[in-house]
Amino acid sequence: MADIRSFQGNTPSIAEDAWVDPTAVIIGDVELGAGSSIWPLVVVRGDIHHIKIGSNTNIQDGSVVHVTHDSRFNPGGYPTIIGDNVTVGHKVMLHGCTIGNNCLIGMGAVVMDGAVIESRVVLGAGSLVPGGKTLEGGYLWHGSPARRVRELNEREQGFLDYSPANYSRLAQKYRGG
Repeated sequence: MADIRSFQGNTPSIAEDAWVDPTAVIIGDVELGAGSSIWPLVVVRGDIHHIKIGSNTNIQDGSVVHVTHDSRFNPGGYPTIIGDNVTVGHKVMLHGCTIGNNCLIGMGAVVMDGAVIESRVVLGAGSLVPGGKTLEGGYLWHGSPARRVRELNEREQGFLDYSPANYSRLAQKYRGG
């Protein structure tokens, strides 16, 4: 059974048909949407702000999702909001950022406080999105710092729809034992 913990009166809310791997840790003010999946060794820590993960979104092995607290340095703090139908690759760090719908966040990417990734973005593996930066939808972004490379082609656009559906199906197989 996954390590799902309350923290200071906040208990994670996990959709009935979501799947969470037994080695994952989910703490505090976290909402996990329908059909979504949290894979092995993922940490989702909503201890000092809230995290919302939409429907049919997958957070893959070894990723960390965290937030930024309210302070004079970050007035209001930064929650982490992840949209619907998002694929978050292995070993990604999402920290106090917003990810739109139908995105692919490549393996090993880092997205920092206050960054916004609009819907239908592919962020290349190993990329760094600095705090406060906005990535425009419909494009491939890559690098450190992430730069717009080109418009997504038809095949890539199709993959943004295929990947989360595929992970949702795989998660249901894991749910079934």
